[in-house]
Amino acid sequence: MPRRLRVIGLALAALLVVLAATWAALAIGYRAPGAPAARALLVALWIAFALGVLVVLLRHDARCALGAFAVAFALVLVWWSGIAPSNTRAWADDVARPLRGHVDGDRVALDNVREFDWRSDTDYTVRWEARGYDLAQLASTDLLLSTWGHPSIAHMLVSFGFDDGRFLAFSVEIRREKGEAYSEIAGFFKQYELIVIAADERDIVRVRSNVRGEEVTLYRLALDARQRRALFLAYVAEANRLAATPAFYDTVTSNCTTLVYRLARPIVGHLPLDRSLLQTGYLPEYLERLGGLVPGVPLAELRARGRITDRARAADASATFSHDIRVGVPGLDAAR
Repeated sequence: MPRRLRVIGLALAALLVVLAATWAALAIGYRAPGAPAARALLVALWIAFALGVLVVLLRHDARCALGAFAVAFALVLVWWSGIAPSNTRAWADDVARPLRGHVDGDRVALDNVREFDWRSDTDYTVRWEARGYDLAQLASTDLLLSTWGHPSIAHMLVSFGFDDGRFLAFSVEIRREKGEAYSEIAGFFKQYELIVIAADERDIVRVRSNVRGEEVTLYRLALDARQRRALFLAYVAEANRLAATPAFYDTVTSNCTTLVYRLARPIVGHLPLDRSLLQTGYLPEYLERLGGLVPGVPLAELRARGRITDRARAADASATFSHDIRVGVPGLDAAR
């Protein structure tokens, strides 16, 4: 029995070393300073060290091996904890300016509202605007899901409509540096900062449907006037917070859906945890169960009539883009 316990203990210790060493190798590979070749060398040295620890652990002195690994892993953790988010990097053009807002009663003044004219992902006209909104005219809230590849993978936007016919869409996004591409794995390793973008729908919806070829579906949310106002202000407050105090994106814990979930939970009450917080494409099913979509209309119909991709491509850069994409969407009147 003691021998069996020792074998089990060694196996568990070896598994712990493998898991910790794998995490550290990825952390070093993604976040260690220096050129890619230098990072690759550091990763190779770390893997060689971890393999050596496993050999000593399984064949010789378990205490010595675990002690050496614990010290080395602690040093990695100290280095890791010192990696701080920043608002001063060479940002990609579309995430270069953080949204900032000032609220005075019903009046909201926003700086750095994006209104790019996209011709392709690399050819666009840069335009940032200062805009004012009257929360007394806040009339609607819509969820837009943009999907590509697998239907469970989606990006979420929330768009607010006003009585004067204007719409403003909010999107929680990674703040990429120039030339940087998105990676789900890198998103676990402090690779990207977070940013809240507020944009005209001809920019932020059209770039996905018309330029990137994604499928976009729009759903009217069943929020009352108090909830609409509170959610709008929560976005503004979060944008101000991130503009003042940068934070890292995380693929699981702090992404385009989980951050909005944290904003919405105090506003609408109890929101149970659900797989759609990670697989955003399933958000409509989640919201339907909670009564958050247009009542009395089957979800299949909401999805089919809410598919705006073809209408967006037909409208293209039309001044009535926001009206055109909503034609036939359940829960919307003819004026919107």
